[in-house]
Amino acid sequence: MRAHCTGSGEVEIEECDVAVIGGGPVGLGLAVELGQRGVRSIVSEQSLEPSPIPKGQNLTQRTMEHFRCWGIEAAVRASRTIVPTAGIGGVTCYGSLLSDYHYDWFKRAVVKQYYAADNERLPQYQTENALRARARELEHVKFLTECKAVSLRQDVESVEVEICRGARRSRVKAKYAVGCDGSHSVTRRSAGISETISDHERLMCLLVFRSESLHKLLNKHPGKSFFNVLHPELDGYWKFFGKVDAYAEWFFHAPVPAGTTADNFDISSFLHNAVGAEFKFELKHIGFWHLRVAMADSYRSGKVFVAGDSAHSHPPYGAYGINTGFEDARNLGWKLAAVLNGFSDESLLETYDEERRPVFASTAADFIEKYIEQDRAFLRSFDPKRNHQAFEAEWKRRGSGADDEIYAYAPNYAGSSIVYGPCGSQCSARGDHKFAARPGHHLAPAPLSGGGDVYDLLGNEFALLEFAASGRSTVQFMDAAKRAGLPLKHVALIDTALRERYGAALVLVRPDHFVAWAADGGASCDPSGILANCAKANFLGSGRTSAIDP
Repeated sequence: MRAHCTGSGEVEIEECDVAVIGGGPVGLGLAVELGQRGVRSIVSEQSLEPSPIPKGQNLTQRTMEHFRCWGIEAAVRASRTIVPTAGIGGVTCYGSLLSDYHYDWFKRAVVKQYYAADNERLPQYQTENALRARARELEHVKFLTECKAVSLRQDVESVEVEICRGARRSRVKAKYAVGCDGSHSVTRRSAGISETISDHERLMCLLVFRSESLHKLLNKHPGKSFFNVLHPELDGYWKFFGKVDAYAEWFFHAPVPAGTTADNFDISSFLHNAVGAEFKFELKHIGFWHLRVAMADSYRSGKVFVAGDSAHSHPPYGAYGINTGFEDARNLGWKLAAVLNGFSDESLLETYDEERRPVFASTAADFIEKYIEQDRAFLRSFDPKRNHQAFEAEWKRRGSGADDEIYAYAPNYAGSSIVYGPCGSQCSARGDHKFAARPGHHLAPAPLSGGGDVYDLLGNEFALLEFAASGRSTVQFMDAAKRAGLPLKHVALIDTALRERYGAALVLVRPDHFVAWAADGGASCDPSGILANCAKANFLGSGRTSAIDP
């Protein structure tokens, strides 16, 4: 990173490859992704320390795969505030938490076998601490706290971000800028990116409190850490409790009447009704927010991108928010690095919006808002007081299908222009889980006969997995990658069992561990054309020689 100084010695402009505006979890994840690829970034973050509000706690298996790649998986797991024996599952209850009607909900463990890491649960501030520590280890990442980005401007060559730190103002000049600065993003507004909002016209409260007695009351639900309450008066919206630790701390979200404030809110009655019993508690925080779903109408404007809550925001239903943001960072990070390092053409960056925006639109419509609609229909149609038998039958049916949405939530890029997915496919959050290597889908792990897993061999760049000797095709891929200067790792695993598991002899895996192309041998292929499409490989480019063959 370079700094230009005025005559007085005060820094006026600092230069880098990517200016990351907002150093929350998504911004830091992006900086780590870039820094590990040799890309220089400057991260500006308003806060000196992470917010103490325990949000964004449920981390999916896919997110833990990111953390494995970013070198923080062990640190994150060591920061867990709920002891493993306490469990991190969920439960849905009717009427109150102590109701006789309940079923297990959102059991992420049912898809564990399709990922190379297990899921985790801990407060967002602990995740941020691990990311901050990792970012500070990387020489290509400069992390600035108590710095607020107040404006940006761009031209065809670069972006300049004006940063305020107290009374001092400075500028960061970068080749690209990424706004990770939340739902009220200065970056998004400065770049002229509009957003579409679906307003549910519900005022929500957020409470953080301590209560050992509530933990004891909920021994009825062993192994559970988050609790969803359905009640007819909510009309499909949830009262939602979550453990922050295994002993006393909780957070709580729920819709409240319009006009509710900290001064007129009867918190005790509200919490006791939701639980179904009185209990002692100590309030630590109260806040209010409006339930809405928002999505940027584009994730890019020239040299400026948005990610995380700057690109999309929604109510905390199903723990999609922080995990979706991390996937943004991984998707955009490898593409920015590929372009900045000269491996890929600038057109690769167009696929960030092409792939990620439809996935969030699907997440919002097919999962979050669908939950609300389905719960509303259930609550309006079934009532144990009106028809006890019909209610119980429907409740049992809902419980038996509670895992279905976990299997169906499988973000994929099958319709992307840079993967060889089936004709007519679309990028979507809805899919399924399979071991087969399908273009546009996440690569499932596979144990190796000698120990370890296929994921241990992938690396950070493109990888060509060979499960059956393909001879000339493999050589052509490696030669084509060398001509383009594209880092491509050849992983030879000649194994009938692996070929059958993945349903392919050759699999081209992207740096974010999605499958770009797969074939089961026999038919001829065009490796140069495949790399030119999947990686936007720069065959006219830099003269690099970066093919990797272990």
